Amino acid sequence: MRLTSFTDYTLRVLLYLGARGEEAQLATIGDIAGAYGLSENHLKKVVHHLAKEGYIRTTRGKGGGMELARAPEQINLGKVVRGAEEDRSLVDCLPEGGPPCVILPACTLPRILANALGAFFAELDKYTLADLVRPPGPLVKIFTAPSSRR
Repeated sequence: MRLTSFTDYTLRVLLYLGARGEEAQLATIGDIAGAYGLSENHLKKVVHHLAKEGYIRTTRGKGGGMELARAPEQINLGKVVRGAEEDRSLVDCLPEGGPPCVILPACTLPRILANALGAFFAELDKYTLADLVRPPGPLVKIFTAPSSRR
């Protein structure tokens, strides 16, 4: 299984904001794009999603930006990934617009993979953003290093 780049960027935005702490100035999409070397256009969709889901708070205009809307301890990684991943199916047994796989009635693979996916999310559910950003020092140093600005 491979997470989509949307989910990857979702986690990166949360990491960036969480590592900065509550006392930091608002971050901009440009700040985050520069820190990771990513496209601002891709991040705009991610930021919109995170704001809509209530993970971040955004402020428009001069001096605007974004910050976490919840404490890092209240942001569960499993829930974040579930919300960002639109298609969590591991195999395409029932393709959209096409016939199902011919062995589907006798195949146990979908059940086994569903259990594996459940275990994957059960593991993610054990962690919050706080687990990723504590202690904040190492990440903040990376995000503020001149070489991280591209």
